[in-house]
Amino acid sequence: MSQLYRIGELARLSEVSQRTIDYYTTLGLIQPEKRSDKNYRLYSDETLTRLKRIEMMKKEKYTLEEIRTSLRSWNKVSNEEALAERFTALQMHMQQLEREVKELSPIIEKLKPNQLQNVFKNLTPQSAAVIESLLLLLGKGPLM
Repeated sequence: MSQLYRIGELARLSEVSQRTIDYYTTLGLIQPEKRSDKNYRLYSDETLTRLKRIEMMKKEKYTLEEIRTSLRSWNKVSNEEALAERFTALQMHMQQLEREVKELSPIIEKLKPNQLQNVFKNLTPQSAAVIESLLLLLGKGPLM
């Protein structure tokens, strides 16, 4: 059986407040594994992993509804399901990048050619390729 944590231990390990854990529990994003004899909520290692994932997705500006959708398909997964989950995560990441490119497009369009070249030089080849691909998908054309 995996380790079980009371809310205080879970908060400390996940680096979120007990209040946040209560909120996520109310929203159904996480749930206690069981209750102790003294009626304390006990959370599992899986919950700790879910909390870390929720916080990571929040930092990447996903909405709580997008996080909920992602977590629904994430319950104790098989290898095939894990692969499908990774693909879904990549799709969500691409959507996030697309939103960011849409936000940056007006700024990029105002840059002078030499400024654009300097920006482009400072990007990693992978980042430049992703940004250029997203711009093409959005019908903006290549950067250079």
